[in-house]
Amino acid sequence: MTTTLRFPPGIQVLERGWLSSNNIVLQDAERCVLVDSGYLTHAPQTLALLSHALQGRQLDLLLNTHLHSDHCGGNALLQKKYASQTWVPAQEMDAVQQWDEQRLSFLATGQQCARFQCDGGLQHGQRWQLAGLTWEVIQAPGHDPHSIMLYCAQEGILISADALWENGFGVIFPELEGGSGFAEQAQVLALIAELNPRIVIPGHGAPFNDVSSALARARGRLDYLSSQPQRNARNALKVLIAFMLLDQRQITLAQLNLQLFRSRLMQAAACQLLPADQILDAAWVQDLLSQLAAELVGAGVAKLEADYLISC
Repeated sequence: MTTTLRFPPGIQVLERGWLSSNNIVLQDAERCVLVDSGYLTHAPQTLALLSHALQGRQLDLLLNTHLHSDHCGGNALLQKKYASQTWVPAQEMDAVQQWDEQRLSFLATGQQCARFQCDGGLQHGQRWQLAGLTWEVIQAPGHDPHSIMLYCAQEGILISADALWENGFGVIFPELEGGSGFAEQAQVLALIAELNPRIVIPGHGAPFNDVSSALARARGRLDYLSSQPQRNARNALKVLIAFMLLDQRQITLAQLNLQLFRSRLMQAAACQLLPADQILDAAWVQDLLSQLAAELVGAGVAKLEADYLISC
């Protein structure tokens, strides 16, 4: 069971909802640093929360654990306000500098992110002095092939992003398009177990200290998904739809149908669920979306009124 957690001076976790990732503020006498910036439509709220945390100080450095829109959507506004340096996973630097929307995830997921700049790349094994402590950059592919975590061995604190939550982990996106993600996620979970952190600060949800139980749940979840990859595809579609609902509050099934054909990852997930004798057409997709909508309603995530799926 997670108990009340105490962090060393200079570490503050701004816990957010599921539309925006958590923001971690790391301050010492030298500089102020933010890890992850939330989603675009929450950017003003991110700025307000950060300004309150900084108490008049300037933001010097912004680090992104990975470049999904819910982790970097506030980058542009924060750069405009503070002119801070921004570092992203090293493999993503060129895509950001060129703003190559085919290589970045935003179009593929049907999400938004304002263009931002980056100044450096986070590489496995790098060490940073943040909040008066040493943090190591650790590669954490699985959910995203370029994702990183930050680990402070002195305090046993792991910033895990979406590699580990208290009750699971992020969608294994590479598997939707024929890439490898399940094996990498298993390796990341094994690495976290080896690190044996005292506290985990996840990308979503409250920080927790019962890490062994979280790892057990995550391993069980991974076994469930990897034993039948269609489960990962179905889960991915529901997560992407739920994310749209958090942002837009309501959407018609017809609009979802159109969005699926515009979103590369949604299409890829749907194709994994396609029977062998069926083509991916609007009628079949509409039937699939009706099933997914019913599952979201059953889970208490949404309600269906006429043709509108509405966030609860």
